[in-house]
Amino acid sequence: MSSVVSRVPAAAAEVAKAHFASLLSLETDCWDTHFAISNNRQDFVLLDVRSLLLFDQGHLPNAINLPHKNIKPETVQSYPSDTLFVVYCAGPHCNGADKAALKLAELGRPVKKLIGGITGWLNEGFELVKDESI
Repeated sequence: MSSVVSRVPAAAAEVAKAHFASLLSLETDCWDTHFAISNNRQDFVLLDVRSLLLFDQGHLPNAINLPHKNIKPETVQSYPSDTLFVVYCAGPHCNGADKAALKLAELGRPVKKLIGGITGWLNEGFELVKDESI
């Protein structure tokens, strides 16, 4: 008797390897991002692609606000061409990070999506920050 889980056979190991390697090249998670920020190992630009209003209410540490609709050659030209951008939005119910990642990729920029966004960050127990000037 098989379960619903095993009724469809798992992919061959090589197929699984390619799939998961591809996912890791496109995404990062909240724990890895938090670790990098907390240990002064942030070698990426963290982009909050939500509106300035939402950004001002709270965002991830060291994040820069650049709403996805404003991602253009001139808004990223000050960064070296090999700069890795990590984009996030409100959470899994929001496709703003996907829109931002697509725009950055179309500009030839390295990009990863922070899976979970703000929702994932908070679910992991991490805190949001507000800029001092707000």
